[in-house]
Amino acid sequence: MLTLASKLKRDDGVRGPRASNPASDSTRRVSVRDKLLVKEVAELEANLPCTCKVNFPDPNKLHYFQLTVIPDEGYYQGGKFQFEIEVPDAYNMVPPKVKCLTRIWHPNITETGEICLSLLREHSIDGTGWAPTRTLKDVVWGLNSLFTDLLNFDDPLNIEAAEHHLRDKTCRFHGHTFRHSPSCHKHS
Repeated sequence: MLTLASKLKRDDGVRGPRASNPASDSTRRVSVRDKLLVKEVAELEANLPCTCKVNFPDPNKLHYFQLTVIPDEGYYQGGKFQFEIEVPDAYNMVPPKVKCLTRIWHPNITETGEICLSLLREHSIDGTGWAPTRTLKDVVWGLNSLFTDLLNFDDPLNIEAAEHHLRDKTCRFHGHTFRHSPSCHKHS
């Protein structure tokens, strides 16, 4: 899986002593982000929640991957939710960009995929926002927790979903618990 780590070692071996051409060195230079990602992806894979799976469409691009969360408890139990995670060049000074690809009726996720999770914010009033000490593991565990203990109905991003939950906590649409948009029950 960590093919980028192999590439880094191979490039260091090919480059040899620093007396080589500076122009060719700059084209081979690996970013700080990519060096961090090699370590963080290994840590992430070793500590992945049992309800999550990661997929790297291109194993040479650790800065882009997909996360699937399949909650085993709570309102969203049995659902399958896909996220796209892109790690910007300025990582770890800025957080990864995350989008939910699955259309979901959730108080902290809009129907267009925006996510309200404080650790993904560069600046947070409550001090729980992004910090350079955070890692991809924190992001994955945070996204996983959106379906259990971080489900927030008091300060929602999707106000309609939160209000709907408060009105009817056991609402079921088409056999599923609190997972579809209001358009589902307009047709029933």
